Amino acid sequence: MSTPTPAGGPAPPLVPSPRHAGSGPHWWRHAVVYQVYPRSFQDSDGDGVGDLPGLLSRLDYLDALGVDVVWLSPVYRSPQDDNGYDVSDYQDIDPLFGTLADVDALVAGLHSRGMRLVMDLVVNHTSDEHPWFRSSRRGPVPPDGAPSPHADWYIWRPARHVPGLAPGDVGTEPTNWGSAFSGPAWTWDEGRGEFYLHLFSPRQPDLNWENPEVRRAVYAIMRWWLDRGVDGFRMDVINLISKTYPLTDAPLPPGARYGNGFGAVVNGPRVHEFLAEMNREVLAGRVDAAGQPVHVLTVGETPGVTRPEAALYTGPARGELDMVFQFEHVGLADGPGGKFDPRPVDRVALKRNLAAWQEALAPAVDASGRLTGERGWNSCYWDNHDQPRAVSRFGDDDPAWREVSAKTLASVLHLHRGTPYVYQGEEIGMVNTVFTGVSSYRDLESLNHYHERVGAGDDPASVLASLAANSRDNARTPVQWDAGPQAGFTTGTPWIDVAPSRTEVNVASQVGVGGSVLEHYRALIALRHTDPVVALGTFRLLDADDPGSWTVLRELVGADGTREQVLLVASCTREGLETGVGSALRRRLAAEGLDLGQWDDATRVLVASLPASAALPSGRGVPGHLAGWDSVVLRRTV
Repeated sequence: MSTPTPAGGPAPPLVPSPRHAGSGPHWWRHAVVYQVYPRSFQDSDGDGVGDLPGLLSRLDYLDALGVDVVWLSPVYRSPQDDNGYDVSDYQDIDPLFGTLADVDALVAGLHSRGMRLVMDLVVNHTSDEHPWFRSSRRGPVPPDGAPSPHADWYIWRPARHVPGLAPGDVGTEPTNWGSAFSGPAWTWDEGRGEFYLHLFSPRQPDLNWENPEVRRAVYAIMRWWLDRGVDGFRMDVINLISKTYPLTDAPLPPGARYGNGFGAVVNGPRVHEFLAEMNREVLAGRVDAAGQPVHVLTVGETPGVTRPEAALYTGPARGELDMVFQFEHVGLADGPGGKFDPRPVDRVALKRNLAAWQEALAPAVDASGRLTGERGWNSCYWDNHDQPRAVSRFGDDDPAWREVSAKTLASVLHLHRGTPYVYQGEEIGMVNTVFTGVSSYRDLESLNHYHERVGAGDDPASVLASLAANSRDNARTPVQWDAGPQAGFTTGTPWIDVAPSRTEVNVASQVGVGGSVLEHYRALIALRHTDPVVALGTFRLLDADDPGSWTVLRELVGADGTREQVLLVASCTREGLETGVGSALRRRLAAEGLDLGQWDDATRVLVASLPASAALPSGRGVPGHLAGWDSVVLRRTV
């Protein structure tokens, strides 16, 4: 592994900007994060793969959008078995994306505009080409007599003794676990004569976090990047780093080939200990060149996290993480057979699930409703690189409804309490693509599932149809910058097909266009920066059991007892929503103590069907009728 030194001199300081969150100790609670999946964002050299120079060329676009943080999916050196989530060198950049100098330029470019950079930290596993793993394969007692210093850096186990089978044969795996990417979770290494654990691809062996040397190596890498100017980390599947030992067989569901070992690896017995140690060793007590405290942003990807566990991960006094990604709400689209058995999302269940997470991490308040302390923090997202497009999943991607449903979904998300995450292309209302056949797919998970199911005798057409809705490739098609053949993404042949929606959905057709999805996102992001109610106010879901509406009340009580309130009322059907005097909605809200009549003089801040500049002139209070997928954000002082 290369060991380059951090860039010479101190990292470029953050230059405050009125368009972005500032530098206070809790700046991240007022911030909006934008995820860049680099291979699909912008290609600069015509090889069909997005890269860091391409991202650098679009910084003014991100600056104008108003986002505060760029979360960069992995750009480390990698064989690209799982699109960079298989790291072979944590301290170098894959030539596919650029160089370390490009990262330095990215940090400088973001900081000069008042924005920050968060790197993807992938340390549950490495690539099988990482020098640590290559060394570990030699084992503690290799034939040459020189034990590997990394012998215990991964999770190795001898073969299970099965009469009639040789070690390494199918059926001799240490446990019956299946991997997340199909097939067994164990692979035999002939040279070492043992199996190694990989919860994902065989080319992604799991690190042994029980070994303190592993942890020290990870912390050194983190410090190296922070010293280079990086502002935080998104931590990939970080709640899987602590396994429950001994590793044993898992229950085998009827008809399943493998047991589900998830319960033995999720939120393990030492995970909080490890994260607290990471905080002490790396994150706490950092200062800038002027000696001022610096808060390092941390968000943990935590599949299978429970709400009580999330409160532990994000409790401010515990010193672990700022926030976590949970997956309950996106899992509502999974059928009995999992993500590739999709079903329509039950909107009542969706509303209630997100509200339950709001309640689980809600701030402490006194009898008057005044905030007295934080108890945790939510991340709020619809889209990311692992999820299909939100408009197709949660909204309505019919051309007649796509735009307004995208804007209403955005309003719903940004009116929840927590840090919003915007995934590239979400801000223009990108939708799921059209897959012409299995050859259109690039995603390892999707391809492995297809080949496994077809190999088991399933109908190929049926398996292919099951991939269309939820394949990760829906999120990985290139950003649609313009209506051209390659959507302005590349001058070459893109690594994955550009979505056909590029002609109607693209940045060029929306920049500066009042009422566009892009301009609606810009207004929502600005609202979070300027209105403390949106950033910090308490959250209350109303009318929870109606699938056709979404009503949210945010409130911030001042020291003098003044109540600043923001109300979202959204229609979530094509039929629209009656909101006038005598309407069913008014009756249902009144039963919960909210009188819409008291909002008749409230300021209209945003209306999904109107340009942001037209919201206030359109009138006050809730319109008597919201058209299909329309929504209104109101503000008042009580």
